[in-house]
Amino acid sequence: MLRVVPTLIDHPRRAPAWLPLVLAALLIVADQALKAWALANLQENAPAQPFIPGLIDWVLTFNTGAAWSMFSGSAAPLALGRLLIGLGILVYLFIRPQPRLLSVTLSMIAAGAIGNAIDGLRQGKVTDMIHSPVLSSVTQALNAGNFPIFNIADSCVVLGTILLIVASFLGDRRKPRI
Repeated sequence: MLRVVPTLIDHPRRAPAWLPLVLAALLIVADQALKAWALANLQENAPAQPFIPGLIDWVLTFNTGAAWSMFSGSAAPLALGRLLIGLGILVYLFIRPQPRLLSVTLSMIAAGAIGNAIDGLRQGKVTDMIHSPVLSSVTQALNAGNFPIFNIADSCVVLGTILLIVASFLGDRRKPRI
């Protein structure tokens, strides 16, 4: 008979209830700080300012819609939806603590949603400033134009979603097969 020995992977420790709130708050503060810096130091339609030459440039732009300017002109309803989703995720994580990886991943997604909701509710548009020439060269090679200019909140949502997908596949691989 095959005996399965439990490991730390099988029973991941739950994250403390405060972790998602603190992580989301730090990411939201970073997002809002960079947006404030961009508004104070960059000009819309100005040439790109290299930050890490060839990798990241600063380019100020605004988006009244969602990713890739979908639903342009819908900033207020999108902001309200983002805010409700972000807060809903954080409330869920506070009430029902999850394994650490899931808590971190969902906190990133919540922070991104709330960070962009703040812009939408306050300004009626989302401030974007990070341009990646490398990502643009990939999308241009695929005949898809330039890669969109983005912000920290966008990065949190995308990276959090990617981590969530990867973790879901890794979780399936770890289950013992008898």
